[in-house]
Amino acid sequence: MSEGNNVQEKPRKSKITIARKILLKSLMLANAGKQLEKEKNERDSEKNRMLTESVPQFNTSSLSVQELQNICKQFHQKIDNVDAERYDVEMKVSKNAKEIEGLNQKILDLKGKFKRPSLRRVRVSADAMLGALAETTCKTSMDLRSNLKSVRKEEEKEHKAEVHDWRKNVEAMSGMEGRKKIFDTGAAPQ
Repeated sequence: MSEGNNVQEKPRKSKITIARKILLKSLMLANAGKQLEKEKNERDSEKNRMLTESVPQFNTSSLSVQELQNICKQFHQKIDNVDAERYDVEMKVSKNAKEIEGLNQKILDLKGKFKRPSLRRVRVSADAMLGALAETTCKTSMDLRSNLKSVRKEEEKEHKAEVHDWRKNVEAMSGMEGRKKIFDTGAAPQ
């Protein structure tokens, strides 16, 4: 909006027409296709160059059977070496991938990527808050009373009955009669 006038400004229109946009997109796609083709040709030429460097050219028609077998053995040794190197590299890559995954997991744990839910504002009147507060206090007081243990007088009487005079116990266990009682019952003296 302009400061002095109450007139609203119109939204800006694109200066490029739809036909022009379509033309630009088609040109960009054509350029990307050419670049992909160029990259593919470069990869093929690099592959051919590596093969010519690693595999020498030789004439097999003039070689004897023994020489061909020796060449085959050399190739098998080279293949075994390459497979061993490939296996080592794969193991290193998998080990590093597992380590990276573990570190990423630790980072997520440290960041606390757990999303907190957005809380909604609730409008509650003061009377409703006091009523809810009163209900919770009443419930807790009732729960506290129900959770208390009651003391039974019978349990106290049982404890008193178990307490004996130690002198009577010693007199009863003394002599041969006491040892016979211990032997018969299999209990240790108290």
